[in-house]
Amino acid sequence: MNKTKAILLVSAALFALPAYANEEADADRAAGSAADAPAKKQSFTTGVAKGRDLLDTAISASTLDESEIQKTGTRSIAEVLGNIPGIRAETAGTDGLTAITIRGLPLAADGSKFLQIQEDGLPVMEFGDVHFAATTAFLRTDLSLSQVQAIRGGSASTFASNSPGGIVNFISKTGDEEGGQIQLSSGLDHELGRADFNYGARLSDSVRFNIGGFYRQGEGPRAAGYSAFRGGQVKFNITKEFSGGYVRLYAKVLDDREPNYAQVPLRLTGTNADPVYAPLPGFDPRRDTLSASRYRTTILSVDQDNNLRTIDLQQGNRSKVMSLGLEGQFDVAGWTVTNRVRYARISGTYNETLPTAMVPAAVFPTAFGAPGGSLRYATGPNAGATIPAAGAINGNGLVASALDLNAEINSMDNFTNDLRGSRVWEVGKGKLTTTAGFYAASQDVDLYYDFSNSVYDVASGGNSSFIDVIAADGRSVSQAGILDYGVFGRSSYHRRYDLNYRVYAPYGSVNYQQGPLAIGASLRYDFGKVGGRLFGADLGGGRVGLTAIDINRDGVISGPEANVSVLPLGQPGIADYDYGYASYSVGVNYRLAEPVSLFARYSRGARASAERVFFSPTANPATGKLTDDSAAYAPVKQAEGGIKFRQPGLTLFVTGFWASTTDKNLQIGADATGAVALITIDRAYSAKGVEVEGLFERGPLSLRLGATYTKARIDSDKADPTAVGNTPRHQPDLIFQAMPQYRTGLFSIGANILGTTSSFAQDSNLLKQPGYVIVSPFLEVRPTERVQLSLNAYNVFDKLALVQVGSAAIPASGIVNAQTLNGRTITGSVRFSF
Repeated sequence: MNKTKAILLVSAALFALPAYANEEADADRAAGSAADAPAKKQSFTTGVAKGRDLLDTAISASTLDESEIQKTGTRSIAEVLGNIPGIRAETAGTDGLTAITIRGLPLAADGSKFLQIQEDGLPVMEFGDVHFAATTAFLRTDLSLSQVQAIRGGSASTFASNSPGGIVNFISKTGDEEGGQIQLSSGLDHELGRADFNYGARLSDSVRFNIGGFYRQGEGPRAAGYSAFRGGQVKFNITKEFSGGYVRLYAKVLDDREPNYAQVPLRLTGTNADPVYAPLPGFDPRRDTLSASRYRTTILSVDQDNNLRTIDLQQGNRSKVMSLGLEGQFDVAGWTVTNRVRYARISGTYNETLPTAMVPAAVFPTAFGAPGGSLRYATGPNAGATIPAAGAINGNGLVASALDLNAEINSMDNFTNDLRGSRVWEVGKGKLTTTAGFYAASQDVDLYYDFSNSVYDVASGGNSSFIDVIAADGRSVSQAGILDYGVFGRSSYHRRYDLNYRVYAPYGSVNYQQGPLAIGASLRYDFGKVGGRLFGADLGGGRVGLTAIDINRDGVISGPEANVSVLPLGQPGIADYDYGYASYSVGVNYRLAEPVSLFARYSRGARASAERVFFSPTANPATGKLTDDSAAYAPVKQAEGGIKFRQPGLTLFVTGFWASTTDKNLQIGADATGAVALITIDRAYSAKGVEVEGLFERGPLSLRLGATYTKARIDSDKADPTAVGNTPRHQPDLIFQAMPQYRTGLFSIGANILGTTSSFAQDSNLLKQPGYVIVSPFLEVRPTERVQLSLNAYNVFDKLALVQVGSAAIPASGIVNAQTLNGRTITGSVRFSF
């Protein structure tokens, strides 16, 4: 595809600083640019009873606006969140495989267990860590986005369900600023084109609308050999204002696919304490991927009804959302009543290739059951050709055995309604604000996943091919590159969940403010009902999950076809249990002077368990009940306190925090040999630390700074007592952000800087995972009033930055799997305003 070469900014991303806007009747409206934040008293509305100036509230919060996200050089949701203080986001530049947490809360698995991600005030998904269906997969940023608000800890526990760590809310433009924008972007050193648009206007004095979206297509920043990115979204809303309130109707259609930049192999030398990571010959982990290839396009398998099917690997991770919502605010007898309701149809597909072993081609046949055998290309331009035993194919001589993870996301449909009313009372010399609300939600988890074991070469440029293992007698041990239609000949991890979660929560708060002092408390009670069916041989009870199937329909049962993983459809397991828990939060804020305030808060919240509780000893598939009631939810206790200072040209927030929680989970890790292993988690954790946010402005110069220092530990571990006292995996002591910028009417130039110190690859605290600093400069030029040319250079120094490492120690092979950030990618764009 031809590149639309426009000039763009060299990449910098802003780091999120608090925003404060004047209170409006429509409290969720985005309030101006965060660059103007210190000059305005702006209100924060996410996770609180009523929008207030942050210096008058006992919370820790930050805001990013759309123009600042543009400077990050990436549109990945997880990387946007990584620009917010306190949030740790693991991603390789796409949103199907992410892991996100906050303030040292454990990141034992993928998704965002303790942090809720919202769109326009309601959760995108009720649970952020559903297998193969991370919330980030069903959300995108474009020009229709007004701002992102994030609250850490605090009242997040009581103003939303399943959000004890915090809430991040992506808020859409609503047409209150008339006019439109069209932006065309293209990679200058990679093939990815994108068109964004947004338009808002008034139809009358009381009616306004906004419509926006994007479409993109191209290979992407890593070589895939085909257009691995393709799709987009359209969002629309219309608002009717009237005396005392408004009504808003909004809708979204999203259909987008992107590759899965999962773990790839790296060379590892040195020691566990001082490791040296380097690319393998012929394969650059910053620009290559093994989850996408022009020569590995399909896999034969069975579907959830045990019928034959073909998996399209080039579909990558596909996300489909159709949602319709209604929001209204009314003044009734002195009360301000707000109701938000939304129905979302969510489905998609997940594909990941996870290497389990990297073996030299010369010894691969012996290692995999064919001593004296050979290897032969099964696909690609060399299909049918035998691989020379002495040849160093692709410059590295390696052949991979891997798990191909495919998940069909049948339905993550959800219905959510949040009704609340607030009233301000004059009490004595102060004001008492009372709020009462009721939350109700229904979340489907209808998910089927199927693993197979394949063989392929480690080739760059999207040229990896499937390989067959041939025995010494000429018999094919594999079939079209597949060793097993399952997990190494077992029936494990071939499952279907058909579940529904009902969540109900009454909640309320009181806040009394007199002069400089404000004292508040809030309470919420969540209760839920879980029901549905489960299918899988690893539910036990005599269920059979392996059978012979002629997968390729050639009339012969080959070795891999002799044991195909299937679902025991006549023996479903049951899910049928209830749960309930209380959350509370109390805080105090004291405005020492106009520019300074002090605050303190203590909170207790929880996160209800999603489908990961099943297929484990915790759940009884015969009765549907939990064998351990404590597994129904994970309580989180938090304390925080700090100082906030703001005056023209200088903003500084400093917050100390402490948190503790328990987690019952499953995580994919590795043993000391580097072999992939599924690890059972039953732990208690604690974390303490300090967050610092700052903004300095003088004339055309500005500097945003953010840093989070965290000390976290495993306090108890029922499954592995040797882990007690260790630091949780991937938890650095320090994460930081900075954005220096010089801005005039003609141009803006600056850089976004993100960094992290080292951490441990696994909970055993043996192998170090190195820290990194990513520098992404940007340039924006405004030659005329309505035209902006931009240039972004993400990771301009081409740093090999490791997000996660799959080994617990240096393996004997000297090769490890790791997920990495993208290398240097330069993007140009032109934006027209009208």
